[in-house]
Amino acid sequence: MPMETINVDGLAIAFERRGTGLALVLLHGGLSDHREWRRQLEDLSDARTIVAWDAPGCGGSDDPPRTFRLPDYARILAQLLDAIGAVPAAILGLSWGSSLAIELYRQRADIPNALILVGPYAGWAGSLPPDVVEDRLHRGLHDLARSPAELARDWVPTLLTEDASSALRDELTTIIAGCRPTAAETMLHSMAEADLRNVLPTIRAPTLLLCGGRDVRSSPEVAEAIREAIPHSKVETFLDSGHQSNMETPVQFNDAVRRFLGDR
Repeated sequence: MPMETINVDGLAIAFERRGTGLALVLLHGGLSDHREWRRQLEDLSDARTIVAWDAPGCGGSDDPPRTFRLPDYARILAQLLDAIGAVPAAILGLSWGSSLAIELYRQRADIPNALILVGPYAGWAGSLPPDVVEDRLHRGLHDLARSPAELARDWVPTLLTEDASSALRDELTTIIAGCRPTAAETMLHSMAEADLRNVLPTIRAPTLLLCGGRDVRSSPEVAEAIREAIPHSKVETFLDSGHQSNMETPVQFNDAVRRFLGDR
């Protein structure tokens, strides 16, 4: 499907839109872009209008200023959704995108009528010990100084289980190898600095947390801590999946999304 692009606050923002009906907005993880949602764009657009953006600095979107942090990304996202008439919407975010979804709720609680947080974090600072955050940031910045092929080679095993097919590994490797180092550095800093724990108890939108039982980046324990903080939220675990459950176990993932959203 062709990408659409609009100007938001001086930045060209690219997104893919499919289907009709109530909006479901897909927010990709760091070092990625809308292509990681291929299986959801194909399968879920029979019931909803699916919008999958490229965050600033990713895919077909312009790079943001290096001072951008999570509130800035959320502001751009909100303006995009206002501009294309995708308000209110169910918001589905993975990893970095899950923290962005929480920040969007903090800024504009009128937009999310449901939240689905996958491999979730309340920001790294809000979900991980300080020494782990520091190590992740240091390692991430070091990796971004390497070649795209080396970066992707080392990151993919942390996102998929060893049982993932070679075709799936190749697909995700291609996506990650396309990241732009300077923009990715900005995303890493935004995630390392984000602490959204104080937002969680204020969330009133129905919330589903999805996690991979073999996720080595955001463990089921991280998801459970977020569930305990968000009133009336629930967790579903895909036992055979890693961090990218949307790609590794797409049938189960899409079924869970359909069941949760219903007619919301």
